[in-house]
Amino acid sequence: MSNSILPQFGRKIRTIRIEKKLSIQEVADRSEISKGMLSKIENGRSIPSLQVLLSVIKGLGVDIQAFFTGIYLDNDKKYIHVKKQDVTIIEKEQGTKGYTYSMAFSSNIGSETIEVVILTIDPGAVRERVTTDAYELKYMISGKVKYYLEDEFIELEKGDFLFYNGRIPHVPINEGNEVVEMLVVYFFHSTDN
Repeated sequence: MSNSILPQFGRKIRTIRIEKKLSIQEVADRSEISKGMLSKIENGRSIPSLQVLLSVIKGLGVDIQAFFTGIYLDNDKKYIHVKKQDVTIIEKEQGTKGYTYSMAFSSNIGSETIEVVILTIDPGAVRERVTTDAYELKYMISGKVKYYLEDEFIELEKGDFLFYNGRIPHVPINEGNEVVEMLVVYFFHSTDN
């Protein structure tokens, strides 16, 4: 599977933090950044600047070379092909139940990073509205949701698309009796950091 480098950082930070049994607050304090910023980085909602990344690596107490081991970029391919068994479940919001994110792939295209995820939402799943540092494209694969964007909502059903700035507080709510499945594409721009 071909992954871009930047989105791999958050997953690596979270893995190391959990292995070392450190809380988000502990690493944030050591890194001199906010807990919210670290959470966004870990969950792929924000791509850190180089200065912030180095600060977090230091806060984790790991060697820089060790941190970058296993992070790679494969620019030689003309396409990305992801087998179903290679899709990995990621945690986007801590403590949220009923929202499952499966990462298909991430890739850099010039100064842009694109991240493709399948989101499943269980019936009755609830979470707070969130924001991201990306533009988001949603495509409803199955089911229906009420999609809250700030103070208004849009009803989405199978086959519908929705595109918006992820900095607008948002949340999809599944009020039905069936699992909802949606394709999510995040568009990050490197100068948004």
